Amino acid sequence: MRFLGVDYGTKRIGLALSDYSATLARPWQMVPARSRPQGSASVVADIVTALRASDDPELDGIVVGLPRRLDGTETDQTPKVRLFVTALSKLTALPVEMQDERLTSVEAESRLAVHERDWRKRKAQIDAVSASILLQDYLDARARVIDRRGSDDATGHGS
Repeated sequence: MRFLGVDYGTKRIGLALSDYSATLARPWQMVPARSRPQGSASVVADIVTALRASDDPELDGIVVGLPRRLDGTETDQTPKVRLFVTALSKLTALPVEMQDERLTSVEAESRLAVHERDWRKRKAQIDAVSASILLQDYLDARARVIDRRGSDDATGHGS
């Protein structure tokens, strides 16, 4: 299984890919956003189509970061992300899930600052790194659910 992570922004969209075992996420690329969420969804859908047509066709789902405030309430960006997700789902015919992205940009900035002093170079990478963090959070949560199911089945307490 392989997943694409998406950090949607009104200026830039960060993309990350998981490995084939859906264990590790890595930053992949950044693409410019369009003025409307549906236009940005079209850009990402084109990338997904190209990825699936390449020598690397396996892609099982897309995970998009859902912006929320620290208290869990929606931000001004949240409705735009929901429009983006709806359009992307229709355009790719892949399952598109949303993952809480609170503090991913802060964590991405911290990680990049360790290795890159120049803030301009960090800025160019931050969206893809944020996408990899939210995708890794999703993969880790998914693995815990799978592990729990497996241990339930082994004890006879599964469904």
